[in-house]
Amino acid sequence: MLALLGFSMIGVFMFLIITKRMSAMVALVTIPIIFALLGGFWTGLGDMMLEGIKQVAPTGVMLMFAILYFGIMIDAGLFDPLVSKILSIVKGDPLKIVIGTAVLAMAVALDGDGTTTYMITVTAMLPLYKRIGMNPLILTCVAMLSFGVMNMTPWGGPTARAVAALQLDVADVFTPLIPVMAAGILWTLFTAFVLGKRERKRLGIAEIQYSKEEKLVISELSATAAMENTKRPKLIWINFLLTVTLIICLVASVLPLSTLFMIAFVIALMINYPKLDDQKERISNHAGNVLAVVGLVFASGIFTGILSGTEMVDAMANSLVAVIPESAGPYFAIITAVTSIPFTYFMANDPYYFGVLPILAETAAVYGVDPVEIARASLLGQPVHAMSPLIASAYLLVGMAGVEFGDHQKFIFKWALGSCFVMIFAALAFGVLTF
Repeated sequence: MLALLGFSMIGVFMFLIITKRMSAMVALVTIPIIFALLGGFWTGLGDMMLEGIKQVAPTGVMLMFAILYFGIMIDAGLFDPLVSKILSIVKGDPLKIVIGTAVLAMAVALDGDGTTTYMITVTAMLPLYKRIGMNPLILTCVAMLSFGVMNMTPWGGPTARAVAALQLDVADVFTPLIPVMAAGILWTLFTAFVLGKRERKRLGIAEIQYSKEEKLVISELSATAAMENTKRPKLIWINFLLTVTLIICLVASVLPLSTLFMIAFVIALMINYPKLDDQKERISNHAGNVLAVVGLVFASGIFTGILSGTEMVDAMANSLVAVIPESAGPYFAIITAVTSIPFTYFMANDPYYFGVLPILAETAAVYGVDPVEIARASLLGQPVHAMSPLIASAYLLVGMAGVEFGDHQKFIFKWALGSCFVMIFAALAFGVLTF
């Protein structure tokens, strides 16, 4: 009964936001409360919601200061040369622009952080999409597909969780997955090619005017509407070194992400805008983006808090495991790979890898399937996991690109699902998964 209630809640939530009958923020709060009450969870509901909010609070704080930090970098003009360089390569060709989006997103995603990946990619590429009139849903789709594949690196999160949960060696899990990730990268580039080809057919190749130095006039392309008096060209190398240092610290986990972004934001603000009035103006300029994204993050805390507190998520996991017939035992690695797609979409990484994965590995061991294969298989649903409404950075991506969350879900779904199955087939072909 709990499993049915949980699946129904997810289904109603997705229906309402995809059909635009309710905004994501409103749905994240109201739908789980209604279903919890229908399930008889009258007592303790407030504690469940508060616990969920506490769990997402560090993410909310991190996103708030990340948006402010990169907003300052955008205002100061840090990414203007990057936009110019990309434009000089792709010019006005939509096909090259979409492929360039994929390459940039995959390169940035090597740091394993979705927030950084989306902010830098959208900041650099959205001006091109707006200038030529391209569909911004292509930008969000390609950026998310890129991150979904690259997030399988050991420092990205899912792999580390799988290794820790099953007490395995990280090299045994990750190294065989490298050719599988290569297949995922090729699928992302193929998707970019198909979508770029369509846009080229629809729009043609735009004529972009260059200066004598072959650099684009950034002020005509800026997607942030930052005034020229906010630019700090003399500080570009200082801002670049600060950003590189921040990314290194993020990868090395020198401090919690939220505190790193807080410190970096304060330093960036003082360096670029030492006057108090300028600081107030810059913060006010980005307040709208902060409120929109962080509000969604805390709303998602209500959703996950109720989903976990009512134990709906446990019942959903157990019900899916229970339907696997005994005769399918030898194929448990493949089954784990396929079921990781809905599992990781419906729940965050922690409950899946620390709650569900050990159950799957234990069950698979009965049929002689090595736990290391189950760990590898559990990672192959990451492209769909990246689009989950429970992932905070997904709201950041759509918010920055100015698209509706429901529209993005409809647009990316088949491509993300294709990415998962391409990697599953590659895993079978390379012997990463056996049966």
